[in-house]
Amino acid sequence: MGKSSSNKELRWLFNKDRAFKGFTALLALILLLLVIGIFFKLILSSRLSFGAFGFKFLTSSVWDPVKGIFGALPFIWGTFVSATLALCFALPLSIGIAIFLSELSPLWMRQPVSFIIDLLAAIPSVIYGFWGLFVLAPVMQIYIEPVLAKYLGFLPLFKGYPLGVGMLTGSIIVAIMIMPTISSISREVLATVPTHQKEAALAIGMTKWETIWKIMLPYGRSGIVAAVILGYGRALGETMAVTMVIGNTPQISLSLFDPAYTIASVIANEFSEATNELYLSSLVELGLVLFAITLIFNAFAIFLLWKMKKFEGVRT
Repeated sequence: MGKSSSNKELRWLFNKDRAFKGFTALLALILLLLVIGIFFKLILSSRLSFGAFGFKFLTSSVWDPVKGIFGALPFIWGTFVSATLALCFALPLSIGIAIFLSELSPLWMRQPVSFIIDLLAAIPSVIYGFWGLFVLAPVMQIYIEPVLAKYLGFLPLFKGYPLGVGMLTGSIIVAIMIMPTISSISREVLATVPTHQKEAALAIGMTKWETIWKIMLPYGRSGIVAAVILGYGRALGETMAVTMVIGNTPQISLSLFDPAYTIASVIANEFSEATNELYLSSLVELGLVLFAITLIFNAFAIFLLWKMKKFEGVRT
């Protein structure tokens, strides 16, 4: 009797585990189907634009809704340049903050500063946009950009009239927005470095800086790269804050002072103004382009992380 009861209990537990496994697999399948559904919906809704312009849509710089001529190149340029500049600004600051909070800060400071950084990540994009428009843009126009133009104006990046709104201001806003993400994840990664490794490095005579540079950062390299990937992915798709400070002009310019446009910004600005099917289809195709860029970038990032982990496994 006891053996039969035990067998029933084991079968019940086995069925529960199998049901839980099936439920979680269903959730994963729903997410996959959702992504596939979004992708195919974008393809179907952009057929009119693709039929009218073909692949020239990606290489044309003309965006003229009145004449019905649409080209995505200025928006692709603006998206990549603003996101890349933002990452260049945010990365050293984020890693520095993560190192300070995980290793160098006093205990009484660590929790409050960490809380403030996490809070910055929760601030809505439109709030950053308002701050950028009414505070950062005037500061850039009056103080920062004139100095850059005076001393670095011989470079194409700093030629032109300091408007305050433009690629440089938009990139700084995005950098401020992605900094909490990169620094928070990097801080958690550095906190997982085994204590005995750090103590061993200090015991053989390494300085604090050498321990951080030669032990901690290599140990957490994969996690830090993952944090950078998440930050760059957010920078690529950032909408409202960039829209409010980048100038929203569909042009390609080497000067960081000039206004620019991103894919997310033009969709947010002009979707409600699309008065004909070709215009609407072109905006949807821009969304498809951004979707494809994000997908390709994440696939490359996953491949890079896999190669790094494989190399670390061989090395150890």
